[in-house]
Amino acid sequence: MSVTAAQGFTAAGIAAGIKTNGSPDVALVVNNGPRLAAAGVFTSNRVKAAPVHWSEQVLRGATVSAVVLNSGGANACTGPKGFQDTHATAERVAAALGGDHNAGEIAVASTGLIGVLLPMDKLLAGVDTAVTALAADGGEDAAIAIKTTDSVHKTAAVTRGGWTVGGMAKGAGMLAPGLATMLVVLTTDADLDGDTLDKALRAATRTTFDRVDSDGCMSTNDTVLLLASGASGRVPAYEDFAEAVRTVCDDLARQLIGDAEGASKDIRIEVVGALSEDDAVEVGRSIARNNLLKCALHGEDPNWGRVLSAIGTTRAAFDPDRLNVAINDVWVCRNGSVGDDRDLVSMKDREVRITADLANGTESAVIWSNDLTAEYVHENSAYSS
Repeated sequence: MSVTAAQGFTAAGIAAGIKTNGSPDVALVVNNGPRLAAAGVFTSNRVKAAPVHWSEQVLRGATVSAVVLNSGGANACTGPKGFQDTHATAERVAAALGGDHNAGEIAVASTGLIGVLLPMDKLLAGVDTAVTALAADGGEDAAIAIKTTDSVHKTAAVTRGGWTVGGMAKGAGMLAPGLATMLVVLTTDADLDGDTLDKALRAATRTTFDRVDSDGCMSTNDTVLLLASGASGRVPAYEDFAEAVRTVCDDLARQLIGDAEGASKDIRIEVVGALSEDDAVEVGRSIARNNLLKCALHGEDPNWGRVLSAIGTTRAAFDPDRLNVAINDVWVCRNGSVGDDRDLVSMKDREVRITADLANGTESAVIWSNDLTAEYVHENSAYSS
């Protein structure tokens, strides 16, 4: 259930001293081949961290032999020095691994506080330690090392016909779409090229990570990587592989929502009856980002008026007098007005299901979000590591 579930990968997670509390903070995932194919998607935030700029360049070659990740510092908004530090990190990984490894095939990812330079003496020494700790069962240690405000580490894997897709993710805040959500590394031992990986990864992120909208805040560091070792010797059909990648991404995305900072409710927003998928996604995002609604759901109040209000701010095609809304399967709004008795809605479970019917077409989309709590405000007013 990790990035080392697939054959051909080793990983490590160690404490380098970047975090002042002594928790693990450097992770390394190495692809031992025989194939070194890779694909990646990154934040669409125009303010990008140095590791994102570096890794975007690396992925142009569709070849990645290793990924080094650190928590405890985002290395974002750090100017030319931040990019130099990223380059130096990749160079150190390549040198420590030896053999045919070179910095141009080493992806780098960072997470933590924006606007602070990394302690490079600790990070580079940590790289050396991580290389010595590499193991075929090191995936869980790697997943633990990339946590920041996460309360749990996040891993997933599926096996299909002799080949596997596995992965790890971190993220509990700044969860909003933009091709990816925080840091994710996926691995597979299927024997596939970079173009196939890229197609499958983009299809998967479009309906999983890109439809997680916890707090409307898009990170500067979001990175999702998919590496293929080819170690199984199997070449699966594209449809089978794409389904497996989507399954792992969906599992990890749900874990991200389930661990969202301070959340007490996981909110599944399904928009149906839309004229286009874009309309459905836009409406779903508007509902997910409505803070009044998120507060109401935290208080277990099925306030459907706030759902309609959110729908009304979009450019989607609909007739306000034909809108329908269900909360936990009770249609509390019918034809833009009062529906079934809202007292019939049970809000005791952690999962809340909202269905918004635009009654204007056949397209649909699902967005996942969470409620807004006092704990979320407290954590993000105190966060500085």
